[in-house]
Amino acid sequence: MSARAVTYEDKPWLAQLTPAQRAPVTPPETLLHTFRAAVRDVPGRAALVYFDGRLDYAELDALSDSVAAHLAARGLRRGDRVALMLQNTPHYVLALLGAWKAGGVVVPVNPMYKEREVSHVLADAEVSALVCSDRAWERMLRASTAGSGVHTVLTACERDLQTRDDPRVLDFERCAPADDATDLLAAARAGGKAPAGRTPAGADIALISYTSGTSGTPKGAMNTHANLSYNAARQRAGGAVPEGACVFALAPLFHITGIVAQFAGCLAHHGTLALAHRFHPGVVLDAFLEHRPAFTVGPATAFMALAAQPDAGREHFASFHHIASGGAPLPPALVERFRADFGPYLAGGYGLTECTAPCASVPPGKEAPVDPVSGTLAVGVPGPDTVVRILDEEGNPVPFGQHGEIAVRGPQVVPGYWRRPEESAAALPGGELRTGDVGFMDEGGWLYVVDRKKDMINASGFKVWPREVEDVLYTHPAVREAAVVGVPHPYRGETVKAYVSLRAGAVATPPELAAYCADRLAAYKYPREVEILPELPKTTSGKILRRELRTRSGSA
Repeated sequence: MSARAVTYEDKPWLAQLTPAQRAPVTPPETLLHTFRAAVRDVPGRAALVYFDGRLDYAELDALSDSVAAHLAARGLRRGDRVALMLQNTPHYVLALLGAWKAGGVVVPVNPMYKEREVSHVLADAEVSALVCSDRAWERMLRASTAGSGVHTVLTACERDLQTRDDPRVLDFERCAPADDATDLLAAARAGGKAPAGRTPAGADIALISYTSGTSGTPKGAMNTHANLSYNAARQRAGGAVPEGACVFALAPLFHITGIVAQFAGCLAHHGTLALAHRFHPGVVLDAFLEHRPAFTVGPATAFMALAAQPDAGREHFASFHHIASGGAPLPPALVERFRADFGPYLAGGYGLTECTAPCASVPPGKEAPVDPVSGTLAVGVPGPDTVVRILDEEGNPVPFGQHGEIAVRGPQVVPGYWRRPEESAAALPGGELRTGDVGFMDEGGWLYVVDRKKDMINASGFKVWPREVEDVLYTHPAVREAAVVGVPHPYRGETVKAYVSLRAGAVATPPELAAYCADRLAAYKYPREVEILPELPKTTSGKILRRELRTRSGSA
């Protein structure tokens, strides 16, 4: 009698995990419960450091209590939405905890959004309260909220809570106090107490996280408190960060990766979160030396920028126990180049807003394999409570090694999109997330992400996945960033075009780069057009925007 074939439900990836990583976890009901445990156990430990500023857990608890009291006194009810539009500063964490203590639902808003984008989020989420920088309030948000449902506004000067005023990132003046808004720190220092009976339950919505918009109009994923608490507990069980260690917030806190992999994970091990306003490679390297973090996570583009700094050296990365990269797949060439120059191994990961950040990652102590056929680096393995399947167009599982759509089921998957039942039903049939990403899994449980379904290029009937071409370009010594798109062609229907930026001091020509790819790829795959740009367009979370490049090609 032949043995039964292994299926995705058998979770072959469990063999890649240690017994501790496979062990069941019992997450606290919410991150507020996790935070309060830290306040009880380590009240004097630094919870946040911001340049030379410091807030310990007890101080953060008292200040966020007072923010909650202010919101409640201004009419915020349980379940009302509170929008946060701030950079990586202590003000963000104060407002986040304060909103949750008041029973609110947090709506993170990208500070780089323009008026139209902000207005969409505020209206779609039916926001009642807004926390933003004083500069944003004066320049744009006062007008954007006119006639909206926003009835409470708190503003923050992001130069507060530190004294260095580093001009590389804090390159703005203080604003005069606004008559129609309350200063966040004033509310936090008023000594109020959080209202009783407002602590949320695990099933309650913690965040309405709007998708990045790389594929169209952003929609709000409903991340529950249980979603966040589960992923935080799993990170702690993964063993990447020692108890009480420092985590550097490289990813923005308004992005799901920043909230979960940095803030929530840091709370889970009662650690210290280091903040530095917004990404500047020189500021980040200085902070690494000062705060000696054990962990950080960021997009590949951030690590490219750090590696390009002339004074970057091994000493900047000597304190790290684990460095992760998310937001987009890692080029294998970057991983090897980074390790050779600086020491640490960059561990990939895979997740989506709808998965409350990670649903697969490279376990600490492991190295991801590279697929020998495509040259694609695995993004990691799912966790012990997660099932990842690869599906065909009809929704049926395909054999290991075959391409299909990645589908995810587990305790980190959101219940749906905010007030979009039809889109929720289409994206989450039976509670399983259809990601829209194409990938495959090998028999050992390693997951490989090939590309987005809609980014596939059809050249004379042949499928070309941009990621494969980009990975080849990244092996060229002159290439710093690469993105590949399909452009109209009168004969082939579509043809391959590459956009690249070059490393500092490097020289390469478009014909040279096209020929380099032609030597390493099938004739239908290599880029017939190459354009060199100073920088490639990105979201503020570091994802390269192929959509903008396609628009650029179309208009050209």
